[in-house]
Amino acid sequence: MTTVSAPPRRTEPLAAGAAAVTVVLWASAFVSIRSAGEVYSPGALALGRLLSGALALGVVLLIRREGLPPRGAWRGIVISGLLWFGFYMVVLNWGEQLVDAGTAALVVNVGPLLTALLGVRLLGDAMPPRLLAGMAVSFAGAVTVGVSMSDGGGASVLGIGLCLLAAVAYAGGVVSQKPALAHGSALQVTTFGCAIGAVACLPFAGQLVEQAADAPVPATLNMVYLGVFPTAVAFTTWAYALARTTASRMGATTYAVPALVVTMSWAFLGEVPGPVTLVGGALCLAGVAVSRSRAPRPGPARA
Repeated sequence: MTTVSAPPRRTEPLAAGAAAVTVVLWASAFVSIRSAGEVYSPGALALGRLLSGALALGVVLLIRREGLPPRGAWRGIVISGLLWFGFYMVVLNWGEQLVDAGTAALVVNVGPLLTALLGVRLLGDAMPPRLLAGMAVSFAGAVTVGVSMSDGGGASVLGIGLCLLAAVAYAGGVVSQKPALAHGSALQVTTFGCAIGAVACLPFAGQLVEQAADAPVPATLNMVYLGVFPTAVAFTTWAYALARTTASRMGATTYAVPALVVTMSWAFLGEVPGPVTLVGGALCLAGVAVSRSRAPRPGPARA
């Protein structure tokens, strides 16, 4: 078990800002996946996204001259690269083609709960009452959003299973990445994790080449956007924040994603959310606020 010392107070606003960037960009990914997924198959979309992300990250790594990660970081990088960057992206793309957005969001949001449980068991993370209460409120909000956005039809059993696999892969990737950040920088861990995920997805290279030749420009641009921003930028800011807090607390932060997806779908896709959806989004944000709050310090004793 790796013990990480508490970060200095001055880094906390930076970590919170990095987490916020991650959440916003990951939320935007759902809109882009919907567009690009109409043209690209799940594996081809994952490979194109990872290649774009790895190229962007590699350029930044060379400019910063950070080099290879230390030996102690590689185990976590390889596991997170295979689970989170590779397997997660393929099965999530596939699952979202078989179930509606609401059902997918609901099932995938099991991930933060699994992250918290694995963090307690494998990393020795604490589970303070405020974090547990916040996660409960956010999960209730995610359920509300998922049910309200559901199309009401019979959900694909395969689609639900794939989304559940994505949630498990997400949790395993986060927990394996945390120890790696005790040895390597956020940029190193993200760059090489993304590259490993891309290598794992190389069997889809033929599909990517064939589909890119016929794909409309907006779909390909969405794929590149997914690689540069929700992958290269967002996974790096995630790793930066994760290195400065617990996996459980970072997992709870991602419950803000459903609320932002609702807002972005409203703004960019013209999908007007109903009252129940708005209530669910508000619960997601409220739960994140509770989970990231700190218990008040006891005041001085009075005579």
